[in-house]
Amino acid sequence: MIEIYQLRYFLALVETGSFTKAAERVYVTQPTLSAGIKKLELALDSQLFDRSSRRVFLTESGSRFVERAKSILHQLSLAEAEIKAVDSPKLLRLGILMTIPTASVRHFLHPFQLNEAGIVMELFEGTEQEIQNRLDAGRIDLALTILRPGEKNDAIPLYREKYSLAIAAHHPLAVKSVIQPTELANEPTIVRSRCEVLSETSRFFTDHNVRPRLVYRTAQDERALSMVAAGIGFTTMPDQYHMDGVSRIKLQGYDFDRQIGYIKSLHHPGSEKAALIDHFIKASKENLPDLIYGKAV
Repeated sequence: MIEIYQLRYFLALVETGSFTKAAERVYVTQPTLSAGIKKLELALDSQLFDRSSRRVFLTESGSRFVERAKSILHQLSLAEAEIKAVDSPKLLRLGILMTIPTASVRHFLHPFQLNEAGIVMELFEGTEQEIQNRLDAGRIDLALTILRPGEKNDAIPLYREKYSLAIAAHHPLAVKSVIQPTELANEPTIVRSRCEVLSETSRFFTDHNVRPRLVYRTAQDERALSMVAAGIGFTTMPDQYHMDGVSRIKLQGYDFDRQIGYIKSLHHPGSEKAALIDHFIKASKENLPDLIYGKAV
């Protein structure tokens, strides 16, 4: 017999590719998660994952089972949403890309919360792929994330921003308007482990024969920015990240950018939920100039 918790364990492992990270995702110990996956495989009489020392991969059977598992949890999510709607008809489930600055997210949420009486917002923060998986499964209504060319969902562009260098304001290079890659040779660097252009950034420095010294790695972008301000090292990040003590400077030839916007779930909501989503998007667009030009919310 298959249990719901086993499906959640299964999809968490699919999304993270790691027993340790999957266990953290579903708030259980790694042995508990491993036991749940084993019971699921026994119930299906099929091996779902190939295990290696560093990462797990779906087998052919596992790949076929992914959509079934998502569909089952989606139906469960719909049932839960219908029950909650009795007491809370204004429920909006929003996915938020974890590399969007906290101040920017607050900018979109705060005015809407003030003006929409009785609204309840459930927030999920994750990587681009994690958010896409939740959209596909119908577990969130809307996502604030990166828009890629050929996006199959209903996408609404908001703004485009570049990536640039973040360096301590007291660093000797901070007085420049443009920094050459070679000027960062042997400089200590901070790696943002969830950065969407992490591999491209690594190639950029390699192509310029520059090997900065890695001194800190973190998945928390605000923490990375604080360490830059403290003078621990430099990093690269989207332009909307700002902090006292940090200078944002163009890095010559580092021409990456990203399009940020909303993606609606393909699972069609009821008319009331659809109206709520459209109202939220409209409010975001109305407040967009303040975000772009740095005005206070």
